Amino acid sequence: MTTTLSPRRTTPEAETEARVRQSLAERLAPYAYIAPFFLIFGIFGLVPLLFTFYVALFDWNPIGEHVFIGLDNFSRLLGDPRFWNAAWNTISMWLLSTVPQLLAALVLAHLLNHARLRLATLWRMSMLVPYITSVAATTIVFAQMFDRDYGLLNWLLGLVGVGPINFQQSVWGSHIMIATMVTWRWFGYTTLLYLASLQAIPRTIYEAAAVDGAGAWKQFRHISIPSLRPVIIFTIVTSTIGGLQIFTEPMLASHTTPLTCGPIRQCQTLTLFLYEQGFGQFQFGYGAAIGVALFVLIIVIATLNYLLSARIRPER
Repeated sequence: MTTTLSPRRTTPEAETEARVRQSLAERLAPYAYIAPFFLIFGIFGLVPLLFTFYVALFDWNPIGEHVFIGLDNFSRLLGDPRFWNAAWNTISMWLLSTVPQLLAALVLAHLLNHARLRLATLWRMSMLVPYITSVAATTIVFAQMFDRDYGLLNWLLGLVGVGPINFQQSVWGSHIMIATMVTWRWFGYTTLLYLASLQAIPRTIYEAAAVDGAGAWKQFRHISIPSLRPVIIFTIVTSTIGGLQIFTEPMLASHTTPLTCGPIRQCQTLTLFLYEQGFGQFQFGYGAAIGVALFVLIIVIATLNYLLSARIRPER
């Protein structure tokens, strides 16, 4: 005698419950994928940031008492000429390094995208050499190039009748020297970002524009730049964040006074000023206030840059 098992029938309620579970899992899966990043960021990024705001409200002695003083550190900061000097130096070197870097990288990426070169991949990858070079080695080389007595740049200026310039001891000279280091280091990296985006633009668009009579300049202005809008915004924001946090180059540029970057603080940035006050004089509360001010400055300038760069619209 044989018994035949009939297939199990599912009720409509069970099917609905299964679909709900599957739908819920599909909705939660993306959040589970990105959760590790935000967890690590919260522990090592957000918590230190909030703690910095907290320390800025105290007269914080690392081995002594922590006295709550409210906003006194910020009032002292606004009346400190050293802070305004460091802020001016930071903005000046950021402008001198970021603007030429982004413009030159954009033009060179456009040329590399259209030029027919032998070993093109080799030439393009060689632009990453400055990016992977040690910052200390870069600073040593550029310090020799900008040296007052034996530097290559002053030797070239002497050929056209210009006297030697003491770049390291003057305000504008030190700013130009450090901005040149930063530009040289990040120029190739930015160029490759633009080049990778340009190669994603269909060639047929340029061919159609050439048939319509558009020259190289019009193609660059009306096709390349609008198509690069997302990556231009990305590089502007990241260059703003990195440029306003510049630390290593000015510290290594001055051998005798690394924390002040010269006897008259001619190239001391906000990060150097923060390090001097926090870890040089152990005024952690005042140093934290400088960090908060730098954070606000970066947010304001990055937002303004984003709003200005977002005005770039693709051609209709």
